[in-house]
Amino acid sequence: MLQNPHNGSKARKKGKIMLETLKQVSLTWFRAAASAAIALYLAGETDFKTLGMAALAGFLGPVLKWLDPSASEFGRVK
Repeated sequence: MLQNPHNGSKARKKGKIMLETLKQVSLTWFRAAASAAIALYLAGETDFKTLGMAALAGFLGPVLKWLDPSASEFGRVK
């Protein structure tokens, strides 16, 4: 049975698009987490647990945006 040679091409293209989207989302999450932790550090907070919690809280903004079906940037569209 012969396979269509273009099917693999479509899958690779879709994989590249998904990888690029994942990179964009990851960078957004990292920037938000780093910004939260750096802001606290610059304000004089040096406790690592507190800075870690600030970084964790920084992830929540992009996660909430990802969960919002009306925000189409991260692929969760109605």
